[in-house]
Amino acid sequence: MRGVDEESGEYLGPSRKQNRREALEVLALAEALVGLPDGRLAKLPVPDSLMPHIADTRRITSHIARKRQMAFLAKQMRREDEATLEALRDALDAGGEAARIDTARLHRAEQWRLRLLDEGDTALAALLDEYPNADRQKLRQLVRNALAERAKNKPPAAFRELFRELRDVFAGAASAAADDNNDDAAYDSVDDDETGDGTRQA
Repeated sequence: MRGVDEESGEYLGPSRKQNRREALEVLALAEALVGLPDGRLAKLPVPDSLMPHIADTRRITSHIARKRQMAFLAKQMRREDEATLEALRDALDAGGEAARIDTARLHRAEQWRLRLLDEGDTALAALLDEYPNADRQKLRQLVRNALAERAKNKPPAAFRELFRELRDVFAGAASAAADDNNDDAAYDSVDDDETGDGTRQA
């Protein structure tokens, strides 16, 4: 934010310290956007001009190259007006609870992935007890393939696919539970509107 020199009346540019602080804030915002699941990112007011840069950053796995691309993304974001950046921050804050749920689900998928690889069918049986709609055959095959990859030091394609499958299992279970809750609420509403003899109140 620019100030005014009290003696000369000239406008002063922002200090180096302020510039650095604002740049770090935008970089933090960029990192938050890159780390969001596609579904959450699509719900935010992200300018179309930034989406390709976010996608490019996500694709990079090399630490140094990713850090460089993240800095480039932040530079592009600083070209947006402050109102746009504030809208993004507000939307992220409003979705904070959803973000925490997403993060917890990702941690749970990682924990189950490690357990499946370590305990095999014992862990799979426990998982299916908790999530009976999970695809037993697909999960077992992914575990076998991931273990084979590890033994042969191959790229972890099945290892990653196993994580995605578990994440989808947990997301599907959460969605089904939400639907059940909505149905219960609808039935409760119907019951409230009816008299004891089954006729609706006027």
